[in-house]
Amino acid sequence: MSATAPAPEKPVRAADERLLKTSPVKRLLGRPELGSVVGAVAVFLFFAIVADSFLQATSLATVLYAASTIGIMAVPVALLMIGGEFDLSAGVMVTTSALISSMFSYQMTANVWVGVGVSLVATLAIGVFNGVMLIRTDPPSFIITLGTFLMLTGMNLGFTKLISGTVSTKSISDMEGFPSAKDVFASTLTIGGVDFKITIVWWLAMVAVATWILLRTRAGNWIFAVGGGEQAARAVGVPVGRTKIGLYMGVAFGAWVSGQHLLFNYDVVQSGEGVGNELIYIIAAVIGGCLITGGYGSAVGAAVGALIFGMTSKGIVYAEWNPDWFKFFLGAMLLLATLLNAWVRKRAEATK
Repeated sequence: MSATAPAPEKPVRAADERLLKTSPVKRLLGRPELGSVVGAVAVFLFFAIVADSFLQATSLATVLYAASTIGIMAVPVALLMIGGEFDLSAGVMVTTSALISSMFSYQMTANVWVGVGVSLVATLAIGVFNGVMLIRTDPPSFIITLGTFLMLTGMNLGFTKLISGTVSTKSISDMEGFPSAKDVFASTLTIGGVDFKITIVWWLAMVAVATWILLRTRAGNWIFAVGGGEQAARAVGVPVGRTKIGLYMGVAFGAWVSGQHLLFNYDVVQSGEGVGNELIYIIAAVIGGCLITGGYGSAVGAAVGALIFGMTSKGIVYAEWNPDWFKFFLGAMLLLATLLNAWVRKRAEATK
């Protein structure tokens, strides 16, 4: 008689790590904007102590306005950085958008909304140009967008002097459609007796949409994948080219919104404005937790980075300090935020 072989034991399956419960502390440490939130609280408390007028409602409204003018651009720039790319033309693109709206409306004696529409199409076309040049040629985005920056800087000055005869545009405040356009892009909302600029609403809306895209859509997964490793992303079917073009168009849309605010808030536009602002947008994104190497960051973090910028720029004024020190504090915040973000990320990886 042959002995009956014992039934093989069933292998014990290891628990799927995706189903494991994560503690709130670990989830908090894993958030890219954690470092910027800590920094924002520290900056707020600092200026609340050293500047007596900082906590006044009107002062906080001014801080939010300063933050919103940076945040509208910092949010799409952050998405682009998460995707692993840069756009050094973002600052002058804002001015280009405003100039196109103003000069087209004035020269064509058209309703200003026609100029606004033409500006939107032209600005998005600049974004498409940057994206297509990136995916069709070898140079990195730093070189390509630096070239776009130089071309736009020259075109802004050259066309403005050619058409207007000066370095600034003509006034369009008496043209049809100006009041309604001002309501959309540069109006003031009074809440509780305090005036808030409409740019704050645009800023918060862009943060909400960008966060939804990153965390709730397939496009958000593509952005993280492209920034984390372009070749690996392409190997698993991610449309790398379309994703990068879309990100550059997002930056262009932010430039269009900022440009229209610039125009309808001040009525005229100086052709030399915007140079250097692209670095401020990148700084806000980096302070907010975005990695220079791509693949990591959040829209909320970029918004907090812009808020830190707004608190610092206005806090120095309210503290009655010499504004020449602003760049020093901005650079110090950049270094501290980068070190803090790196520490938080290491802690998050160690607790996984």
